[in-house]
Amino acid sequence: MKRYSSLYLMMIPIMLYFLIFTYYPLIRGFIMSLQQFRLIGDTPFVGLDNYMKVLKDPVFYDVFLNTIVIGGGILIAGFIAPIVIALLLNEIAQKALKKWIQMVIYLPHLFSWVVIGGIWIFMLSPDGGLVNEVLLALGKESPIPFLSSETYARGVMIASATWKEMGYTCILFLAAIVAINPSLYEAARMDGANRWQLVRYVTLPGLYSTMKVVLLLNMMSVLRMFDQIFIMKNPAIAKYVDVIMVYTYEKGIMEFNMGVATAASFVVIALTFILTMITRLVVRYDN
Repeated sequence: MKRYSSLYLMMIPIMLYFLIFTYYPLIRGFIMSLQQFRLIGDTPFVGLDNYMKVLKDPVFYDVFLNTIVIGGGILIAGFIAPIVIALLLNEIAQKALKKWIQMVIYLPHLFSWVVIGGIWIFMLSPDGGLVNEVLLALGKESPIPFLSSETYARGVMIASATWKEMGYTCILFLAAIVAINPSLYEAARMDGANRWQLVRYVTLPGLYSTMKVVLLLNMMSVLRMFDQIFIMKNPAIAKYVDVIMVYTYEKGIMEFNMGVATAASFVVIALTFILTMITRLVVRYDN
């Protein structure tokens, strides 16, 4: 402690930041979930009543199903797509072209969901939208209402979320590919390995540690979708795309039922913790 006292002193502001802006609200929120919360007047303790209201609410199970379907789709597509793109980019020999493509696919990550949602709503619009204009030019008789049809709503949410974040994740995989020892490729070529075998037996095993990190981070965000759904949903598809965090928002902000809203939030925290621990065990994250 004495030898590294300066380092510990520098950590104090960071620790205070997390205590004030993370752990205190977390503890305060848990207390609120056990109360009949009011801005003015008493906030009587109701125990687990708020949690029972959440677990007995049929709407909660509907949004939970939507969360699992959409979040699971984003988890799978958002994990596979960046790996495929990173492997393809790694095969590009021209550095200028490679950097340009990286920049193009990374840009969506920098934009907020307000911008991304507007882009996708414009592209998928049945009245002059880019996608429908192309389909009509290819012989489609009538435009497809992508964002007002239950058939396409969840798929659009999965596709747009994957499109937004795959550039960022792709950069992580590219960095891991660069870190692979070149002598491994040389040894494999000397043994007669072709390109596919180089990818299968050298590149993919070299990405395993990065895959574990990306999978764990993606798993932690599966149940916490909000911005995208809030921006892109509409009354026609709300039933099929509303997720748990939208349910929490509506209970807490729209209906001002803060006790039930915080209880739903802690259900999300508990489920996220369970999914994360299962993922850690399955992928042997700590090994």
